[in-house]
Amino acid sequence: MNYHNITKEDMLNGDGIRVVLWVSGCEHHCKNCHNPITWDKNDGLPFDKKAEEELFEALSKPHIEGITFSGGDPLAPYNKNEVMRLVKKCRNTYPSKSIWLYTGYLWEEIKDTEGILDIDILADGEFMEDLKDNNLEWVGSSNQRVIDVKGTLKTGSIVLHV
Repeated sequence: MNYHNITKEDMLNGDGIRVVLWVSGCEHHCKNCHNPITWDKNDGLPFDKKAEEELFEALSKPHIEGITFSGGDPLAPYNKNEVMRLVKKCRNTYPSKSIWLYTGYLWEEIKDTEGILDIDILADGEFMEDLKDNNLEWVGSSNQRVIDVKGTLKTGSIVLHV
């Protein structure tokens, strides 16, 4: 897996101050995507042991509320296994920190992904220019959902994060 950046203090991609891993590669290619530089899975840097150490060092800070996986698409076929390994490691290493993940896939398509239970909040759906809404928190178009994963699994129906 390749990645573009590790943002060590971010307040735009989830609740609180967060670390964000921006992975490379996306198959959706949404019109007017805010981050098309991440579409090519071969761009960026290899996510190696050094990058993983940097990620977990940033996450270890007491003022960091959690981690967000974004991109690109963390659940693209060539990213999914490595991202889910990192999700599990984050959950095991820092159980009190929240885990957010942004994907262009719908919950219904990925709900059975191994390790999905370790994610707290999932922002799903492709960005759609004709449904763009600057008043939404956390997503860019009204078709996208910010899903409370544990609440959704408990109730059996989509529970939105508010």
